[in-house]
Amino acid sequence: MLMPTKNRKAIYEYLFKEGVCVAKKDYNLKTHPDIPNVTNLEVIKACKSLASREYVKEQFAWRHHYWYLTNEGIDYLREYLHLPAEIVPSTVKAKQREPRPGFERMSRGPKIESDRDAYRTAEKVTEAGPGAAPVSGYRGGYGRGAGGLQ
Repeated sequence: MLMPTKNRKAIYEYLFKEGVCVAKKDYNLKTHPDIPNVTNLEVIKACKSLASREYVKEQFAWRHHYWYLTNEGIDYLREYLHLPAEIVPSTVKAKQREPRPGFERMSRGPKIESDRDAYRTAEKVTEAGPGAAPVSGYRGGYGRGAGGLQ
């Protein structure tokens, strides 16, 4: 699609800065919500052009296009925009994790004998439970039915 160079450059700059571009499937939208003075159609067509050259990976879900820069796309846009190698998209940058606040663990103190210990060490009664008494009338088999004729 024929579009002004300044618009194409604005799209590429945004894509390189963020590493991801999202566009609603609305070709009549006057401007893209994230890129000022550029129509939504121009964003879609520019990113589809990059996708055909495998510089971005395209996904479509729920009336939205999603484009993710590939490593080849990063190299291409860096060359196109004349950027140094130190500048990378925000999706490639490692996030600085904030140090977790250190908190003192409360000591539990000495272990107190409880009623549970008596329960755990008590002699178990063997007649308790479902397996204690023989089940009368159990017939093996599988599938439907009552187990066959006898």
